[in-house]
Amino acid sequence: MTDTAGAIRATADAIASGAASAVDAMEECVRRIRDRDGDLGAVVALRVDEARAEAEALDRRRRDSGPIGPLDGVPVLVKDLEDVEGMPTRKGSRLLVGARPASADAVVPALLRRAGAVIVGKTNLPEFATEGFTDNLLDGVTRNPWDREQSPGGSSGGAAVALAAGMVPIATATDGGGSVRIPAGRCGLVGLKPTHGAVGRWPATDWLDLSTYGPMATTIDDLRILFSLMVGRVAGDPSSAPFPARRASAPPQRPSHVIVADRTSPLGPLPTGVADEFHAAAADLAELLGVGVSALEPGELFSDLGDPDVDWFTLATAEHVNSLGRSWVEESMPLMHPSTVAFMRHGLAVGVDDYLSARRRRAAYTRRLDDLLGESGVLLTPVVAVDRWLADGRLSDTDEPGMTAESVYSTAVQNVTGHPAISLPAGRHESGSPYGLQVTAPRWCDDLLLDVGDLWESHRPWPRTAPGYDEFRIGS
Repeated sequence: MTDTAGAIRATADAIASGAASAVDAMEECVRRIRDRDGDLGAVVALRVDEARAEAEALDRRRRDSGPIGPLDGVPVLVKDLEDVEGMPTRKGSRLLVGARPASADAVVPALLRRAGAVIVGKTNLPEFATEGFTDNLLDGVTRNPWDREQSPGGSSGGAAVALAAGMVPIATATDGGGSVRIPAGRCGLVGLKPTHGAVGRWPATDWLDLSTYGPMATTIDDLRILFSLMVGRVAGDPSSAPFPARRASAPPQRPSHVIVADRTSPLGPLPTGVADEFHAAAADLAELLGVGVSALEPGELFSDLGDPDVDWFTLATAEHVNSLGRSWVEESMPLMHPSTVAFMRHGLAVGVDDYLSARRRRAAYTRRLDDLLGESGVLLTPVVAVDRWLADGRLSDTDEPGMTAESVYSTAVQNVTGHPAISLPAGRHESGSPYGLQVTAPRWCDDLLLDVGDLWESHRPWPRTAPGYDEFRIGS
């Protein structure tokens, strides 16, 4: 194990070397969750007895027949949007409080188990994963460990908090409109929204062509480990495809050019502080890369085609209503969170012509971004366009709870077009919370983003955890 190893590699190395056991790792994870999560609200369910039995069995198999996989004994928390065999999937909703235990693992939990990981519990999310902050009426609010008054973002907010507070080495995440990148940026982590189709999905997601599984971690090395285990085709997913193979000896990739944009949709100027921080980080990365830089005015990229953020909202809301069932949504609104109600009401009002027109414009947006990036260009934008964001979703004390303005987000277009994007830790706002620099690459150039991330981390290393917490470690 090297000093630069992240929590995943360090834990796997400790178990592989005999310095610790799978049971040690599982018990340390549960101890940390119980000690640290009380006022953070990241973890909503534990499976302690089952995890201990699985860890004991894994330790016996290792003694008898050697290693099983690259994640032997590494503890995992799963976002409560994904099924874990034997656990209910409640999706942060009071409407699913009586959900039956799942009969099988979802795609990513199954892949991680196959690699030897031990699932210890589930993390919080906004109801049905429809928001970019993490609060619901079932399990309550999740708070940012960097500043408990602020939001960690969402919808994978519980996962990000568990990592940033050092509770666990791995916490799964999904991204349908920024749900990996937003909490990664807000919590000082790295998070990758992969090329659409790189990580196969099953069953069909609520947002048909927008959502994907994506890795989140404390280091680029850990992010690579997760991504390598997640990619690949899955039966039943018409979009999934083999990820392009890369030679182990291939040199790091560098972008051919850099484009900088405050926004990709006409949602108004960035706040002054956010704009200054973003441009400073973008300039630093461009200088590190040593390539030409061009700039786009907010909304200039797609102004003649439409607004991808508006079309994202049309598609996501309509598809979610259809997935849950129109009648069920209408009948269930009294038990939903206010932000979920607003989301579903919009979806109920979307007509077929508006929906299909938005779907058709996706192709035009994708072509435009393909042409802009070429074979190896990158687009730099902020992850989030605010510097302070309260835990219940408000931007200020005078706002209504749970009604965050859409202008907060800078992450929807990549879900509309399918391009990969990564959030890199870039510093801290004056308010205390971290912020992320978003880098978007050509489709199927996810490895380019990881290589850029390696360069960034080597020149601008970031804290692995929030102040007052240590990164997950065992056997040392």
